[in-house]
Amino acid sequence: MKMNKGKLFVISAPSGAGKTTILGRVMANVGRLNFSISHTTRTARPGEQDGVDYHFVEQEDFIEMQEKGIFLESAYVHKNYYGTSREAVMAQLSEGVDVVLDIDVQGATILMESASLPATYIFIAPPDLSVLEERLRKRGSDSEETIKLRMGNAAGEMLSSRKYDYLIVNDDLAQASTLLKSIIWAERAKSRRTPAGLPIKLVVE
Repeated sequence: MKMNKGKLFVISAPSGAGKTTILGRVMANVGRLNFSISHTTRTARPGEQDGVDYHFVEQEDFIEMQEKGIFLESAYVHKNYYGTSREAVMAQLSEGVDVVLDIDVQGATILMESASLPATYIFIAPPDLSVLEERLRKRGSDSEETIKLRMGNAAGEMLSSRKYDYLIVNDDLAQASTLLKSIIWAERAKSRRTPAGLPIKLVVE
């Protein structure tokens, strides 16, 4: 049976919207779905592992990679650089594996405007900005300056959700996770694949 090419899912959200938690739940329950590990110059948070959550690199190394055209997209966000390896994404897609890109609005917009790679764009939003601020403070990993920076960017990011194919409001974690999983399954059905990501073979009598 010929394997269909994998699909790219680009997922964005303001920091603190619960995107990482939702993705963790979905990735654990959906087969043939890989997470693209981005490169970043920011410092690892407690519990994060290099090569698992991000590829943590020095700024000069990141810029060198950027100049060599290694990244599918790259952006400067919250005073740090982030980028997605073009080679890693394309290799997985060619094997029929769907890939999730967890990137910010700036990076997603670059991909949208380049139109170089078909993708499904999904935005995860908090119920409102006051809830978002509360979640950021409860997280306890950001300074007051960083929280103010993230909140300042959040309003613009929320407006950008209009450009995405799907909008998920995370006011109920279980429901939001189920909705994301359903979107992935629906997109697989659209490309003639089963929920497990395998090609559908139609037998006509």
